[in-house]
Amino acid sequence: MKNLAVLITLVLLTAACQTETESPVDETSTNITEQSLMGPIETMSSDEFEGRGTGSPGQEKTVDYLVAQFKEYGLQGGMDDGSYVLDVPLTGQKTNPESTVKIIQNGQQIHSFDYKSDFMAWPANMSENIDVNGADLVYVGHGIQAPEENWDDFKGMDVKGKILVVKNNDPSSSEDLFKGNTRLYYGRYDYKYEKARELGAAGVLIIHTTPSAGYGWNVVSNSWSSEQFYLKGDDEAENGSTKFNGWLTKEASQMLFESAGLDLQTQMDAAGDQNFEPVPMGRLKLSLSLQAGYRSIDAKNVLGMVEGSNAELNDEYLVYTAHYDHLGITSPVESDSINNGALDNAAGVSAVLNMAKQFKQIQSQIDRSVLFLLVGAEEKGLLGSKYWAANPTVPPGKVTANINIDGMNVYGKTDDMVLIGYGRNSVSDVFENLAKEQGRTVKPDPHPDRGYFYRSDHFPLAKKGIPAIFPNAGSEFVDKPADYKATVDSLETANYHTVNDEINEYWDPAGMLQDTRLFFKAGYRILNADSLQTWREGDEFKQARQESLGK
Repeated sequence: MKNLAVLITLVLLTAACQTETESPVDETSTNITEQSLMGPIETMSSDEFEGRGTGSPGQEKTVDYLVAQFKEYGLQGGMDDGSYVLDVPLTGQKTNPESTVKIIQNGQQIHSFDYKSDFMAWPANMSENIDVNGADLVYVGHGIQAPEENWDDFKGMDVKGKILVVKNNDPSSSEDLFKGNTRLYYGRYDYKYEKARELGAAGVLIIHTTPSAGYGWNVVSNSWSSEQFYLKGDDEAENGSTKFNGWLTKEASQMLFESAGLDLQTQMDAAGDQNFEPVPMGRLKLSLSLQAGYRSIDAKNVLGMVEGSNAELNDEYLVYTAHYDHLGITSPVESDSINNGALDNAAGVSAVLNMAKQFKQIQSQIDRSVLFLLVGAEEKGLLGSKYWAANPTVPPGKVTANINIDGMNVYGKTDDMVLIGYGRNSVSDVFENLAKEQGRTVKPDPHPDRGYFYRSDHFPLAKKGIPAIFPNAGSEFVDKPADYKATVDSLETANYHTVNDEINEYWDPAGMLQDTRLFFKAGYRILNADSLQTWREGDEFKQARQESLGK
């Protein structure tokens, strides 16, 4: 009998240890496999889906596919009436590429810049025809007015009716200004265009360099030459005084500055000083005519939900976001015109689909509810997520956190992971703790100068106060050649926003599996946490959170 008692005790202790170390999420996460992740990617990035362009037949095919997946998994629709689709009303704008920028000096044309190869531009005020005839040009450095930084690039100059030539990014010459090398919203092209509109400029051209943008000119020309979209009812876009927005290549910019008797690099360096003053570009004048056509079209967000089992907490939500759209069909490159968007972002959507399926399996084990928000028109300016943030299906103050998946690690396992937004909120802590348990490390954004926090769908939610995180792939690859990171970097540079974003021989879904399981477990902990997630004191979104909570 004594031996039997000892045996029973050992069995009970073993069971207790297993219960302590294993949770429903551990077991269920094993149902997420490399095969289950690759399936949706292969489907959505196939030519049949035509690159999933906004307002295209490919968008409709994608939405039908996503709704069917949610229904198959047994998820509720995320709309109030139980349906799965939120229409996002847009105006589509297609600019005629048959246009040139003419630079005039002393009444004579000295330069002619060609659309797409030298510049990109489009009507900024939703006009069908815009004409700029002999407007003055002025270089305004970064084009920033930031009272909290005691920074004003305009120094009181009246720029109404002028063309602003603007440096990309924000100042990074001092750690004491604009968070040093970290790009803030001031460094985004959106801000440059908004400031030009606010000050009544006739147009704005951003000087493109690959280091300052974080991507090559091919990305600018490919992205902005396709149909552009705007949320309907955007009064500023529809009624602003600015006639056009645009970009100018570095090469064209050098020619422009030389003709004004200026050195481009010297002027760009000067923009890093608080004492910078606007530089009129001599007697140079700019002329440009643009024609654009318009149509009304709806983008669509797809929403699925798993309701929490705790009656006191299931009116609070964790939101997973991922954008399903890509660039659609553009100009052919070696006979290929379909931008399949396998990595960007069929991979992220597949991760969310896989997690949705498994959260449904452990519905009885989660306290809060989880909303899966698959948004459209991200590539057109985060329009799907902006629309949801302005018209939320659940109150932002009831959303504990947002985990945004935009791209995945498709090149193999890593010992690390990057978090865009590292350390800014308690969601970051959840990820860091889980990574430690996996024997991995979490790192901050290695390219803070590129402003990734303001470039994906978590940003509109963060502006509403929702604690948000944007996990990215690590770089310390396991069981790969020593130069593998350089290979991956070159692949991503070559494939980003091009027809080359397809599944290729370098893909190793083991890394995607590793990360998706971590995202799943992070969600489980957040859903069952004692309290809502929070921003750190002093964070720029802390006040919005307080307001959403009624504090």
